[in-house]
Amino acid sequence: METAAATLDVDALLDSIPCTTGRPRRVEELPGGLTNHNLKVTTPDGVVVVRIPAEGRAAERAGGSLLGIDRDAEHANTVAAHEAGVGPPVLHYRTGEGLVVGFLPGRTLTDADLHDPAVLARVAAACRRLHAGPRFTGDFDMFATQARYRRIVAEHGFRLPPRYDDFAPQVAAIHAALPVHPTVPCHNDLLAGNLLDDGETVRIIDYEYSGNNDPCFELGNIWSEAALPLPLLDVLVTAYHGRPRPALVARARLHALLAKYGWTLWASIQDGSSPIDFDFWSWGMEKYDRAIAEFDGPDFERLLDTARQED
Repeated sequence: METAAATLDVDALLDSIPCTTGRPRRVEELPGGLTNHNLKVTTPDGVVVVRIPAEGRAAERAGGSLLGIDRDAEHANTVAAHEAGVGPPVLHYRTGEGLVVGFLPGRTLTDADLHDPAVLARVAAACRRLHAGPRFTGDFDMFATQARYRRIVAEHGFRLPPRYDDFAPQVAAIHAALPVHPTVPCHNDLLAGNLLDDGETVRIIDYEYSGNNDPCFELGNIWSEAALPLPLLDVLVTAYHGRPRPALVARARLHALLAKYGWTLWASIQDGSSPIDFDFWSWGMEKYDRAIAEFDGPDFERLLDTARQED
């Protein structure tokens, strides 16, 4: 597939950005990024990261608009995350052509790193700083997002996993079991690759899906994205709250289940619309298989009961 990187005049773009124009520069492509093309640009003044929508200058024409990514909100929320002491500084932004941020030191975490309770404690501290920071532009609600993705899949004839709609009653039960909690600024897509660790502090990058949300979604999504064993969710929730919170662990597990179910459709949309050469379908089916195991598993009803409690 042809990506934005193949069609974009990188030199022309960098010459149009104040912090990179007219300077000697070294440009490196950063790996990863399923909805962005990321360039690390080194100049005598420092190092920046240029984030270009995967669809290039037509970002809102195809996958970007289908996925509901609001680039203006991403920009505003990245600024807010920097004010909270968690995100990178924003150096430049132009709608449709990308976001330029300062390069943060630290090692990109992996799923394996998150098995270390000490690392999880730093991740929890980063989440607390983010959640205590300035309110974000917009809200993120996975119930509404999943429903929107389902409509898009139907409208465009994208692939749908077997039995997908059979679990609608369980989704409704989760919704009923999760009374409304105050929302906080959340990243909402905290896979390990969006976490940078310098050994003392974790910082968070890539705010495409950011919005005000229940902090239990954030914690559950971290646990789910890394496919961590269940005891580590207790470790993460305890580190975040400073004491064990069984009801909030159950709440985080239910949010994580809903996330897997919703992100499955994200993968279907990407499978049918993204120009990026990546096996989105297999990525989504791994999440869906884990969601099925939980929907059909023996703990589902107990989780609903525990999540309704206050501790």
